[in-house]
Amino acid sequence: MLGRLRRFRRLFILLAVLGPGLITSNADNDAGGIATYSQAGAQFGFKLLVLLIVITISLAVVNEMGARMGVVTGKGLADLIRERFGVRGTTFVMVLLVFANAVTTMADFAGMAAGAELFGITKYLTAPVMALVIFLIVVRGSYPVVERVLISIGLLYITYIVSGLLVHPDWAAVARGSLIPQVVPTRSYFLISIAVIGTTITPWMQFYLQGAVADKGIPEEQLAYSRADVVLGSFITDFIAFFIIVATGAALYGHLTAAQLSNMAAGDYARALVPVAGHFAALLFGAGLFGASVLGGSVVPLSTAYAVTEAFGWERGVGLRFGEAPAFFGIFTGLLVVGAVAVLLPGVPLVPLILFSQDVNGLILPAILIYMLVLVNDRRVLGKHVNGPVANAISIATVGLLITLTALLIFSSLPGSPLSA
Repeated sequence: MLGRLRRFRRLFILLAVLGPGLITSNADNDAGGIATYSQAGAQFGFKLLVLLIVITISLAVVNEMGARMGVVTGKGLADLIRERFGVRGTTFVMVLLVFANAVTTMADFAGMAAGAELFGITKYLTAPVMALVIFLIVVRGSYPVVERVLISIGLLYITYIVSGLLVHPDWAAVARGSLIPQVVPTRSYFLISIAVIGTTITPWMQFYLQGAVADKGIPEEQLAYSRADVVLGSFITDFIAFFIIVATGAALYGHLTAAQLSNMAAGDYARALVPVAGHFAALLFGAGLFGASVLGGSVVPLSTAYAVTEAFGWERGVGLRFGEAPAFFGIFTGLLVVGAVAVLLPGVPLVPLILFSQDVNGLILPAILIYMLVLVNDRRVLGKHVNGPVANAISIATVGLLITLTALLIFSSLPGSPLSA
């Protein structure tokens, strides 16, 4: 009986702590992520599945580092960067982050519009209504309310698993793509590889995750439960990403030209599934796109508000009133407006911007990870909770992989490069 009570107590604590990791990882599969994974499948079939599996391990390790710093210090990542590296270095990171997050928010509102249009709802209704709904949920709600709403939206990701099964992929080919590296030495391959890493481990997610953990006030004795939250979230989100690549790889690989691929948004991939898997699969894909975009359109502006206000020591937190944290809610509201208006303006190149935002994330991620590595190995910051050798090795390998891919991308852009295709 006593053993059963202990198990129930542990389960209760886990359920209470769950949230920041699940929300952060699920929001990572936003419109930009879906478009990137869809293009990876449509352009290279199952060849990038092995990269996704490898980077999932990195995602779990990096997110655990952020959660650990949030629990132990009670501070967000931007707070710790400012204290350790000064205002000048922090400002440089914030400028890059705000730019990338603004474009990502535009992509999320484009995803909401595209998902709703599959059900016959015009973007001129979807964009302003959803901006208002997200604004009211965050500004009027407490942290527990916002957390429950965001976790509930994440349930829509199940639709991607069903869509992947409905296309009836060649599972032997999926297994080969998951286990055997198949590098294609071209510029487009390196570009999409950087985008896959940049949309799987995003800079904004590190700021949101640590800020949300600190905002939730998880005590140090519950650190193990917070770790479980982020590791579980990491594997769930990439399980969904796996099926997005499988669905588009099975249905579209080899059937689209480079010109067609460069102009496709996430909603177009849903429509392209119709001839192979039927309207039901396309509608499921569209429902998942809408839910994922709402989640991303909520979390990315929130992460930006957390990061910037932490960086400069301003009041922050969804539990505060607008007047108590004007900068926090002002940044959040401003990004919602930018995202909604961008979708409604004619001529805004949303498709290139969506994919470009993921490449920007991938390019600035090494700098963020280096900051995190310095902090998480500093005993003055974390005491006995500093990184172990395995976490350091995986994090350093992730930074090295990104730098290598970036170097190959730059080399492929040179005149006469054999990788220029």
